[in-house]
Amino acid sequence: MDTQWQNRIAGLSRVAVGALKNAVYPPSCLLCRRPIDGSGQLCPECWRDIHFLDGPVCDRCGIPFEFETQSDAVCAGCLAHPPRFHRARSVLIYDDVSKPLVLSLKHADRTDLAPVLASWMMRAGRKMLANCDMIVPVPLHWRRRISRRFNQSAELSRLLAKESAVDVCMMALERHKAGPSQGALSRKARHRNVAGVFRVREAQASLIADKHIVLIDDVLTTGATANACAQALLRGGAGQIDVLTLARVALPTQVAL
Repeated sequence: MDTQWQNRIAGLSRVAVGALKNAVYPPSCLLCRRPIDGSGQLCPECWRDIHFLDGPVCDRCGIPFEFETQSDAVCAGCLAHPPRFHRARSVLIYDDVSKPLVLSLKHADRTDLAPVLASWMMRAGRKMLANCDMIVPVPLHWRRRISRRFNQSAELSRLLAKESAVDVCMMALERHKAGPSQGALSRKARHRNVAGVFRVREAQASLIADKHIVLIDDVLTTGATANACAQALLRGGAGQIDVLTLARVALPTQVAL
C-alpha cells in the first residue's frame, strides 16, 4: 500500500473516531456544559460574557484601561513600583465568569481544558513568544505538586512550546520554600509570602544565561509571584523576562498616566 493510501485511510480513521466520540460524549460548552456544535469551545452566551483583554492595557503589567491611551501608556502602579519583568500580557479578566474555567483546570483535574486555553494564550502572546528564547513555567512547591497531581502552569507551558516551537525549560525554577496559598492573602502579604521562595536550579543556570524568557502562569493578581520569579531568573543570569498568563485580576485603583 503506498503512502497516499495510508494517509487517506488514517484520515478516515480519525474522522470515524471523532464521530464516535461525539456520539458517546456530545460536545458541550467548556463553562456551562450546555450542548454545542463542536468540542473545546464556549457556547455563544458564555463567549459573550467572558471579558477578553482586547482593548488598551498598561504597556508593562497588561492591566486594562477604561479608555483609549497611547500604546506605550503605563499605569500608576507600574510607575510607582516598576515590576521586575519587562511586560505582562493576559488573555482575559479573572472574574465571576472566568473563575470557574480557571479553577477547573487548577483544582478539578480538567486537563482537557488545557489545549483550548493554551491556544487562547498563544494568540494573546504571539508577538511575545515570537521574540523569546525560552518558556519557563511558574513552579509549585513539591508538596503542593503532589497534592494537586499536576502543575497547570507547566501543562500550559508544554502546549505553548509545542505550538510556538519555542524551547521550554520545565525545571529552570524551583520553589524551595513552602507557604500558604496566595488566594486569601492581602496585596502586601502576597509579596511577603513569595519573597525569596524561588530560585534557579543550579543544573539549569547555563541554559537560561542571557536568555529572553516568557514566564507562564494561570492568573496574575498583584504580580507578586511573577515579580518573585522574574527576580530569581534575573539573578540566575537570564537576560529579560516577559510574563504570559491565562487571566488577570483588574485592579480598579490603577489608572493610566
